[in-house]
Amino acid sequence: MAEAVPVRCPACLRENGYTVPVYPCACGSPVHPPLDLAAPPEPLTHRTWSESWVAVRCESCGRESEWPQPEVGCASCGTVVRMAVHPVHPEPAANPAGPGGGSGVEPASARPPRPGKRPGQRPGPGPGPDGHRDGPLDRAPLPSATPVPRPAFRPVTIRTARDAVATAALYLRWLGFQDVRQPDGRPIPSAAVDLRAPGLVAQVDPTTAPAGLRAVECVWLNGLTASATSVYFSLAGYTEDARTRADDLGIPLFVMDLTGMPQPVNDPADELIGTGA
Repeated sequence: MAEAVPVRCPACLRENGYTVPVYPCACGSPVHPPLDLAAPPEPLTHRTWSESWVAVRCESCGRESEWPQPEVGCASCGTVVRMAVHPVHPEPAANPAGPGGGSGVEPASARPPRPGKRPGQRPGPGPGPDGHRDGPLDRAPLPSATPVPRPAFRPVTIRTARDAVATAALYLRWLGFQDVRQPDGRPIPSAAVDLRAPGLVAQVDPTTAPAGLRAVECVWLNGLTASATSVYFSLAGYTEDARTRADDLGIPLFVMDLTGMPQPVNDPADELIGTGA
């Protein structure tokens, strides 16, 4: 298993560990994007589907395929950064013998789960540098049941807005929520989508802009009205105001990358993963 490489967040300068995910080539061999660690990570402020994929060549069969561009969400401030990847070069006509004939691709392993607690957290409900603007408000309590062992979540690659909604529904079922209902029809890429289950109100934002304060407050009000747990999923992260208010209200926030693996970005999300539904 490859060791996680340190990735320094350009916003708060915190180092986050990241391990390159492994994907299955059509020939059955594992492939992974070769990271260019000499290039600094770039903050992701706007995401387009065409720029979210990177070409990777299989070392076994030489097949060139497109896979999700490596992205890292900062566990402290929530900033999402894009990792640079070595470009695919045309294969030489002949591979010379000797130690110089290799490709220099480093080994990789599956992406490890994010730890439940992050080092260097500040006191209070917020894990990052955000401060509280208001006092604690009434909210529906998070589940407090004894943690139940669960198998590892199997992510599904996200290519469309509909994939993002389906992935969030799968993840909520993995957490233990029963009868998660998706809306009928194809999701609109420019609009968030509601998911409902007994005791749950969730919203999935498949847009390319960070979720804002109003979006977090709306899902909280919907959950409060239904006496249910409110959860938010976003592809592009959250604004600072949204993260601060979510910490105040106890709303679990998750960021989804294109590999389909939701990542918790605040303490309520960590608690929800630990306890389940």
